[in-house]
Amino acid sequence: MVLGLRRLAALSDEQLLDHRLCDLGLSIEGSRLEAPLAQLHRELANAGLRFRPHAWLSTSWFSPHGVPGFAIPFYLAHPRLIRLERRQMFEVEGATPATCLRLFRHETGHALDWAYRLHWRKDWRERFGPASTPYRESYVPRRRSRDYVMNLENWYAQSHPLEDFAETFAVWLQPRSGWRKTYANWRKARRKLEYVDGLMAEIADRPPRVRSRERTDSVGRLRLTLREYYRRKQEEYGHVDRSIYDLELERLFGTGSANVRHKRAAAFLRERRGELRRRVARWTGQHQFAIDRVLGDMIVRCRELGLRLHYSDQETGEGVAILVATHCIRLERHRRLEYFR
Repeated sequence: MVLGLRRLAALSDEQLLDHRLCDLGLSIEGSRLEAPLAQLHRELANAGLRFRPHAWLSTSWFSPHGVPGFAIPFYLAHPRLIRLERRQMFEVEGATPATCLRLFRHETGHALDWAYRLHWRKDWRERFGPASTPYRESYVPRRRSRDYVMNLENWYAQSHPLEDFAETFAVWLQPRSGWRKTYANWRKARRKLEYVDGLMAEIADRPPRVRSRERTDSVGRLRLTLREYYRRKQEEYGHVDRSIYDLELERLFGTGSANVRHKRAAAFLRERRGELRRRVARWTGQHQFAIDRVLGDMIVRCRELGLRLHYSDQETGEGVAILVATHCIRLERHRRLEYFR
């Protein structure tokens, strides 16, 4: 039974989690996504481009192989689902108009690449590298590099040649970005932008070579419940053996010699959990849910080891933030290795 949008808004989280994605009755038309999509089309028109990607609702942001369009996460189509996503995952990718448009431009870069088969071109490969390059299993961004533009968080252009192009296109397309001035001293990034500028002028009036209207994993065909969707999503950031934290936690908080009048380490971490989660997310670009899992495991282990504060609150807070950030990056590397096996 398809839910009406009013009924969807009235349901509690527990009631909502038991509904299937295909029964939510979601559509881009008439939703909060119409305005940014219209803005995207205006930007493409103002840039002189004939191409318009098609878009649909699915489980995440992606542009499928060979499809000149892109998927938008279903939860962005309704405020009630945005609130549920935030409660389940602590953050919502694309929730604000500005971030939504940055993602639209990025995904349009992928869709346009597929539409015109740009990455097959020799000059494209000379600027960005071969699209056949495997995605790096342990991608760690070079924060001081000036070889790549900045659009999405965590220096995403550095992750793969296809992402480098999509990010470069997104910066080029953004109105009033002033990319010529912003990247004037970033030699390689500027040359990529200049290449995209010339390439877009070359293909501006050409019809796309690929015209597929496929909508991979469209939300209207997905029969899993929201509960199952979030179970799977959260499992991507699965737990590890908590004992891996022991040595570093004991160094940070001290062992049994700590004064029993000092605050318990577990209580200290619980009090600062939200602040630490957001702080580490800003530093690393890691998903807040992954960070919260690490913090949760550390809290359990501090309680089991009976650890107490050994240093000042400020010193301890800084140490914990660094420790959590380090472990999140390690776990992300491990997760990528498991994914590519």
